[in-house]
Amino acid sequence: METPTSPTPLPDRLREGLARIAAVMRSDDWRRAQELGVNPTQLAVLQCLEGRRDGMRVGDIASVLGVSQPTATDSIATLVAKQLVEKRIDSGDGRSVRVFLTPTGQAATQAPSATPGAAEAVLQALPGDDQEQMLDLLVDLIRRLQERGAIPIQRMCASCRHFRPCAHADAARPHHCAFVDAAFGQQDLRIECRDHEAADPATRTAIWAAFDRDRPPILQAP
Repeated sequence: METPTSPTPLPDRLREGLARIAAVMRSDDWRRAQELGVNPTQLAVLQCLEGRRDGMRVGDIASVLGVSQPTATDSIATLVAKQLVEKRIDSGDGRSVRVFLTPTGQAATQAPSATPGAAEAVLQALPGDDQEQMLDLLVDLIRRLQERGAIPIQRMCASCRHFRPCAHADAARPHHCAFVDAAFGQQDLRIECRDHEAADPATRTAIWAAFDRDRPPILQAP
């Protein structure tokens, strides 16, 4: 029996908390999907394709979303029928196809929601320092999931070959993006960047080591 002096293990309670938040976000996704006339999986496909100038293969979409390839295929077929996405022959491999947003699909993903989601509203209300610390923790959690092979390499700064962590002495803008040749701050770290180019494993390890050195001690990796 769990008591205040004998609680369940902390990782279990963290997982429970994340599960509660995930449930709210799923509810938000259902509402947003209904506004666009799609289901949540189809909405996830549209969001996955946003900003992908070269489109994506069906298998890659399934991998990013964590669904089976048949599920992704069915969702894409429905979105094609709705003229929200289109398939094109892969220029690098004539035997396969890539999926792209249509102009209609692009407009749908960028259209403001009629009602902000509950999770979004709560996050916006958090103090800036809390938002920044949460972003840092999310980047770390995603990195660890990547290393375990639980998710594909995400298009975030910490896995990009253009990222130069802690390259500047300016505490407000310590990092550097070589793609746009500009300094930026911790609060500007991207989880999803359309200009992302995955670094090789050795470079990712070096990037994270440099990034981790200047993090607050409570946030540093063991």
